[in-house]
Amino acid sequence: MTPSSSLSPGSLLNQLRQTTPLVHNITNHVAMTPTANTLLAIGASPLMAHAQQEIQEISTICAALSINIGTLSPSWIEAMQLAAMCAHRDGKPWVLDPVGIGASSLRQYACRTLLEYRPSVIRANASEVLALAGEMNQGRGVDSGDDGEDALQRASRAAVALARTQNCVVAMTGRVDVVTDGQRQITVQGGHALMGRVTAMGCALSSVVAAFLAASLAASLAGHDDTLHATAAALACYAEAGEAAGQSAQGPGSFVPRFMDALYTLDADSTPLASRLELTDVT
Repeated sequence: MTPSSSLSPGSLLNQLRQTTPLVHNITNHVAMTPTANTLLAIGASPLMAHAQQEIQEISTICAALSINIGTLSPSWIEAMQLAAMCAHRDGKPWVLDPVGIGASSLRQYACRTLLEYRPSVIRANASEVLALAGEMNQGRGVDSGDDGEDALQRASRAAVALARTQNCVVAMTGRVDVVTDGQRQITVQGGHALMGRVTAMGCALSSVVAAFLAASLAASLAGHDDTLHATAAALACYAEAGEAAGQSAQGPGSFVPRFMDALYTLDADSTPLASRLELTDVT
């Protein structure tokens, strides 16, 4: 796939680094530090805030929002709802990460209410996509479950249906990443198996997607905003960094610092990021 130069992963990564978007994160306790470090490494700026009393003020200064339901409480759900409402009201992009939605009715309730505020992107694994699409499978917490070819095809169809129902982009990540707006679909190749052995990798990715959406929105002043391609660009950069880190890592412990360095040193001008993407029509 060869997107227009303004929508290519390299161009959007350059745009992100030039604008340093401030991303508001309401994420789980496990993911806060990894998410902040990941955003800083790729060139964005993180802000973690979940107190209801400051959500509206925080929303006004941030370029994008990422909501992760990994560690819920009633007060956190209310803060998430308020943040999503503010983002929707102000036309700012926001990402929903429905972590382990199949695990409890509380998580399902939280997602139902958050979907009312029209997320720009839902970033989830196959089990979570199937759960949101109403096709519950045997996902365990945040595990992605079966990643065989039949399961991938079923989950891909569910992602397309979910994107059409919610009128948003769905980014389903796993062995092969699938990004769809219900009309078009981009598959993203790459990454490394060790990414599945490190906690909060997916959580941090959701926030990176939010940063790329903010960069794309900044570029839209020239008429180039495209949520689908911005999401795919984020996944391509993540896959590139993961693959590079995995080449020298001995295990999960050595993978993390190599991954941070790979994100930080990712050369948008020389790395063939677009070659990782394949665009198809799913209408």
